[in-house]
Amino acid sequence: MKLFNTLTRKKEEFNPIEPGKIKMYACGPTVYNYFHIGNARTFITFDAMRNYFEYRGYEVQFVQNFTDVDDKIIQQASKENLTPEEVSLKYIKAYFEDAESLGIRKADIHPRVTENIEEIIQFVKELIDKGYAYELEGDVYFDVSAYPNYGRLSKQSLEELKAGARIEINEKKRNPLDFALWKKTKPGEPYWISPWGNGRPGWHIECSAMARKYLGDTIDIHGGGGDLTFPHHENEVAQSEALTGKPFANYWIHVGYLNVDNKKMSKSLNNFFTPREINEKFDLEVARFFILSAHYRNPLNFSEESMESAQHGLERLYNARENWMYYLEKLPASSERDEEMMGQISGYEQRFIQVMDDDFNTADGISVIFEMVKTVNGFLGQKPGKEVLEKALEILMDQCDMLGLLQRKSSCETILESEIKELIKKREEARKEKNFVLADQIRDELKEKGIVLEDTPEGIKWKKI
Repeated sequence: MKLFNTLTRKKEEFNPIEPGKIKMYACGPTVYNYFHIGNARTFITFDAMRNYFEYRGYEVQFVQNFTDVDDKIIQQASKENLTPEEVSLKYIKAYFEDAESLGIRKADIHPRVTENIEEIIQFVKELIDKGYAYELEGDVYFDVSAYPNYGRLSKQSLEELKAGARIEINEKKRNPLDFALWKKTKPGEPYWISPWGNGRPGWHIECSAMARKYLGDTIDIHGGGGDLTFPHHENEVAQSEALTGKPFANYWIHVGYLNVDNKKMSKSLNNFFTPREINEKFDLEVARFFILSAHYRNPLNFSEESMESAQHGLERLYNARENWMYYLEKLPASSERDEEMMGQISGYEQRFIQVMDDDFNTADGISVIFEMVKTVNGFLGQKPGKEVLEKALEILMDQCDMLGLLQRKSSCETILESEIKELIKKREEARKEKNFVLADQIRDELKEKGIVLEDTPEGIKWKKI
């Protein structure tokens, strides 16, 4: 498996620190509002990437943070007449609702800044003790000049970075590139007690402290949106490696930008869309399919036309699943060409893995799925054996499930459930009428369908065996 590493600007063979296990950290949202479709691209990418690692047999420990103290949260709290904590809790809840609608699983750990203040303060203290940070009138800054490798991730020299930097008004830091690790409190802001006075963490320090706490000094993969490369991730690298003397992350993965109608997404242009707004017209599984239909590093253009195209593509996959499940009951047990057909189907399974192993290429992966669908649909007119279609269906469902697609129940399953519930109802009526022979016959019929009944305090429940 190869991954494009932002740190080296090339594809590299992926070798995790511990064989068979992956430690992965992705930057999560600042919870001051609903996240938009650009954010969704990043969240979906890392969700699907985690799924693929598991599909390939890795054990993944995935951490995605919530930034729940920030200037934007404080400003939003004022607008909504809420406390900053109430705002962050409101939008954390909204994040989980929207993420679920997009098929995004919860991370193993979703740490919040406000729950890790002690670790952040300790991190800052150690940087000061090592000479990499300094306190100035209640603020604490990282001293970029003390860290010679600054600019390594974004591939910019200190001179280039200094030329583009500006010192904010009334800022007294030593160097325009020095960044805040701890901010002195301002009137009306939330604060915590620290050795440097009341204040709150700077933005960049939180991810370094939380990644170290939950995943260790060095992690396999760190990622986020492309806009985080500089300064956020650059600053994370500097402060983490200055503290530990070890590599912070072995692979840096960044997701490409998403435009809307070929323009940069912006509230001022009124082309700023949240999943909730998109869901008024499209099922959000369509949005997930749309995002995964492009390589994660490539720019992606969101438009109504592109969503309609994605909708048609997803419908083709649903139609294939429905047709194959329908034909399963009508095919012979075997046919003369089964071995040849099985070989072709297995070939698609291997090709899918091959393209996905090449820097998580979901665009080509989905193309392989469509090729398999076309081939298998061609087989149907030749009356293949049932085993051939079962294998194709298994591959289709495994690959789509890994991508977070085809999550709606098939009509076949829905019909089956309604039949089961009807039989259970008839059995209950038979028992009330003390017609135990009929009740037992219905139980046996359900058992033949692979359904067992369970008597619970809430009534009769059933499950497949």
